[in-house]
Amino acid sequence: MTDKKQDDYAHCLAALRDTDRDRYLACLLAPPEKRGSLAALYAFNAEIARVRDVVREALPGEIRLQWWRDLLEGGADGDAMANPLAAALVACVKEHSLPVAVLTDMIEARIFDLYNDPMESRASLEGYAGETASALIQLASLILDPQNAPKSAEAAGHAGVAQTIAGTLLMLPIHRRRGQVYLPADLLAATGLTPEALLAGSDKAAAARAVEAFVGLGRDHLAKARAANGVSPANRPAFLPVALVSPILAAAEKAGAAALDRSLQPPQWRRQWWMWRALRRGPF
Repeated sequence: MTDKKQDDYAHCLAALRDTDRDRYLACLLAPPEKRGSLAALYAFNAEIARVRDVVREALPGEIRLQWWRDLLEGGADGDAMANPLAAALVACVKEHSLPVAVLTDMIEARIFDLYNDPMESRASLEGYAGETASALIQLASLILDPQNAPKSAEAAGHAGVAQTIAGTLLMLPIHRRRGQVYLPADLLAATGLTPEALLAGSDKAAAARAVEAFVGLGRDHLAKARAANGVSPANRPAFLPVALVSPILAAAEKAGAAALDRSLQPPQWRRQWWMWRALRRGPF
């Protein structure tokens, strides 16, 4: 590995410590020769996931996302490679023959985050999760153990949906302040909660039912991921953040309507313990 690539990978790992602490830990628990590539992939994911946090309007956000799309499709100018994250991502894609189309689909899915359009249905949520969290798990598997990665594709699909549901429950207070509704419209309708009441926090009973139903959907996908399994020991690091899903779902179920206002984020030491244990016992 060249010194330039090593420096770029080291930059990504350092950045990840601030932008996504859980996946930073997952990198540290991965084999040393895989850490740089995983850090590049995860730092890229963190960068496109936080675009809504760093722009005030949707159009600048779309421009940022287009820049990454151009980079991956070979349309960015030469100055782009001066960006250590961009250079590391390109090196990672080439080194592990990662499918560019999957990465550009991840970028496309993140356009949803820039607007306040409602999540139309459970199928829409599953599609969004499939192109973001599920794809990220599978790409990480291609880095860690490409030969066995196809065996865990089904597990990655369901695990990513469960992970997205847990992440949405963690983000509920922030999404409400922004006016965003990620809980699917058909789930809200089935529990008698309107998007307006969700944002206003004005119907606690219906909100508790909606949280309970959303938790149930997350557990259903987690059970399907567990049944599919197929995760090789070498690919376990790709699934380590999924170890946080079950405790978060349990915390949300206990909180009920309070999840709309209360942070459900477990302490860092607990998250580290759950991931360390998952590395040894398996992700589910």
